[in-house]
This record gives sequence, C-alpha cells and structure tokens, in this order.
Amino acid sequence: MDRLLAGLRAAAEPTRLRILALVAEGELTVSEITQVLGQSQPRVSRHLKLLCDAGLIDRFPEGHWVFYRLADRPETERAAGIARLLAALVPADDARIASDASRLKSVKQARAQAAASYFAANAKSWDRIRSLYVDDREVEAALARLLPGGKIESLLDIGTGTGRVLECLAPRIERGIGVDSSRDMLAIARARLEAAGLANCHVRQADMYALPMTASSHDAVTLHLVLHYADRPAAVIAEAARVLKQGGRLIVVDFAPHQVESLREQHAHRRLGFADSEIAEWCQAAGLAMEQTVSLRGDPLTVKLWVADRRDAARASSRRRRREGAAVEARR
Repeated sequence: MDRLLAGLRAAAEPTRLRILALVAEGELTVSEITQVLGQSQPRVSRHLKLLCDAGLIDRFPEGHWVFYRLADRPETERAAGIARLLAALVPADDARIASDASRLKSVKQARAQAAASYFAANAKSWDRIRSLYVDDREVEAALARLLPGGKIESLLDIGTGTGRVLECLAPRIERGIGVDSSRDMLAIARARLEAAGLANCHVRQADMYALPMTASSHDAVTLHLVLHYADRPAAVIAEAARVLKQGGRLIVVDFAPHQVESLREQHAHRRLGFADSEIAEWCQAAGLAMEQTVSLRGDPLTVKLWVADRRDAARASSRRRRREGAAVEARR
C-alpha cells in the first residue's frame, strides 16, 4: 500500500504526468525531455528524481549522458505496473500532451538522422566483412531456430551493435535488452528499434566483462559476431553464463578459425575465429553444458553457432554420459 501511494503521489503533478507520457514512447535523455517540455534542466531533473525514487521510471547512465525509460525491470514490477497504467490514462487529445508529442517526433527524427549519418559513413567497412561469409539472413534464421521454443520472457544480446538481433527476435520475446560499449552503435540501435515500433526491446551502454544485470536474470543470451573483438573471450562467456537462469540458453555466433589477417589489421578483430574445443571448454568452465554446434559455410569465412544451456551439474553430467555412450555405440 505504501508503494502504491508513493507512486501515485509522485505522479500527481502535471509536468510529471507529461514526463511519464513521454518516456512511455521510448528512452530519452534529460536534454531531450527538457527540449520537449520547454522547461529548465534543473526543474526537469528534480521531477525525474522524484519519479525515479518512486520506481515509476528507470535511469540508465551512458557515458556523460543519462537515459530515462518507463520502469520495466522485474525488480520494480509493482511500480512499473502503476507507471504503465498512469501513462495509458494520460489523454492524448490534451493540448499540452499533443504539443509534447509533436516536439517528441522532431527529437526522434533528429536522432534518427544522426544515426543514419554514422551508419552511412561506416557502411562500406561492414559490407566488406559481410561479403566474406554467408548471407546475414541465413545466420539470423539459424539463430532463431536454436532459441528455446515458445515465448522467451527475457533475452540479453551482448554486443548488440545496431540492434539487428533484437529486431529479428522481437516477436519471440517478452523483453529484450541489448548492451554495447559504443554510443554511436547504440544511437543506431535506438533509432532502428523506434522506427520498427519495438517497445519490448531497448538498449544500454555496458561492459561485456561486467554486465549491469543480476545473476540468473535472463532466459536466453546471445553473442552475435562479437566474441572475436574480446581480448578475454572466456571471461565474456563466464559473464554471460552468470546472468542466465537455470535452464537458460547461450548462443554464440562467430567465425570458425580462418586466415583473413586483414580483419585483425583493419577491423580490430582480436581473434581470427574459434575452435569448437575452445568454446566448449569455456562453456564448461562457466557451468554450461554444450548442446549443439551448427556450421554455415562461407567463402572464406565459416560462421559457427554454438549452443550451450545452463543445467545443474547432475543433469549435465548425465546428458554428457548419454552422448558419450551413443558415440561409442556408433563406432561399434
């Protein structure tokens, strides 16, 4: 009851209701909210603090910026429910709300234009890499097939880049989070997710070696063509395993060992692919049971998809013994 009353008190002010309506449409910085509301930044910041303290909105620092979004974290589910209800009750035909919506549209258009400019400036290098392996659509289709069946409650995409994995998998997931260290990439991802109307997915700036998520918080984790940038790939897999729920699934998408040295010299690839034994060893050390490996041959790069599940030690050992027994029988 106290939490409910605190949430209602925090929202019971015209500017704060306007803020709830704005962040219900997507992630915004303080400066963007200030631009839409036409109020001073100190005043807007005070309103934001009250809403954050009540758990109605979430605050996510990203470098020198801070993004705000309607609360949706599992640990704040009660307050998030209040926030969603109140935002939905704000009348869209109110003159102030309609004016806010118009200015918000302009803010989003400016953001999308900036993201498009960055993407255009770097598209040639990305296209060059894509030409070396199988079509992206084939990789994405394989990734979708390897995910757990049915609706996935929570998916984390590490090294999300332009948010393409979230975009592809959005219909399969209740809630998707993409993390990346590059603000430029995150700007592209936000623009793409907003343009596609994917309110169930959002992105955050984060270090893949120290994810800002609690242990056992996600049903599935993906690492799509990002592990080759890591100087400590085993640590990345261990951190991905940490945030997986029991029974959750990790899918690593990357290259098989290759000799394309230009990727190291010109595109900052730390590793020229990975052997199956390496990935299996790192997964086992992280408490994951390797379930399946898929190869998609390209010229000259072969894309591999490694699938590992978090299972208790007894079940993992039993499954391993069954696989080893089947292999012995096959040899006989």
